[in-house]
Amino acid sequence: MLLEINADNPSPRKVQQVVTVLEKGGVIIYPTDTVYALGCDIQNQKAIQHICRLRKLDPKKANLTFICKDISQLASYASQLDNDVFKALRRNTPGPFTFILKANKEVPRIFSNRKKTVGVRIPKNKIAVAIIEALDRPILSISLKNDDEILEYFTNPSEIYDDYTKQVDMVIDGGPGKNQPSTVIDATSSNLEIIREGIGELL
Repeated sequence: MLLEINADNPSPRKVQQVVTVLEKGGVIIYPTDTVYALGCDIQNQKAIQHICRLRKLDPKKANLTFICKDISQLASYASQLDNDVFKALRRNTPGPFTFILKANKEVPRIFSNRKKTVGVRIPKNKIAVAIIEALDRPILSISLKNDDEILEYFTNPSEIYDDYTKQVDMVIDGGPGKNQPSTVIDATSSNLEIIREGIGELL
């Protein structure tokens, strides 16, 4: 199913359609403030495994990320946020950043890698945030990569639908996507370290 949602003013009715799919264990492709991403309910292990198969990832080894609506929701999944990390989150979110944090017991086991860390994002995208708010919990986010030699990521929702219509339950058309992912920051200590350069410039 291809569902068009206005990027500036997401329809609550359409957002609820997305949430219904997620609550039933479905997999979606949705827009973020960077690239389009595969997504599902973080509490549905079968859906997470399905996404890992699509991306050819081992769920036990993959660095899985989920997106939150705000710092308060994000903090409920982190074992601790020291003052410097909290200030960095305040300065740089919402925005195109993935923060690697120490995970606490609220993080589903499938997300916790051997280092007991988890990647989290607070995107500046009204569609993504509206979905999280309506679902009332974070959703999984794995960037949707393209095999194209020039474009590393899919940017056209119609092309995404053509390629993935039989592999996912819903593709959300929220307008053109970008071709550059988020900046990834190791925030497991007060000494923040950029481990992948992306769109965002850390403040």
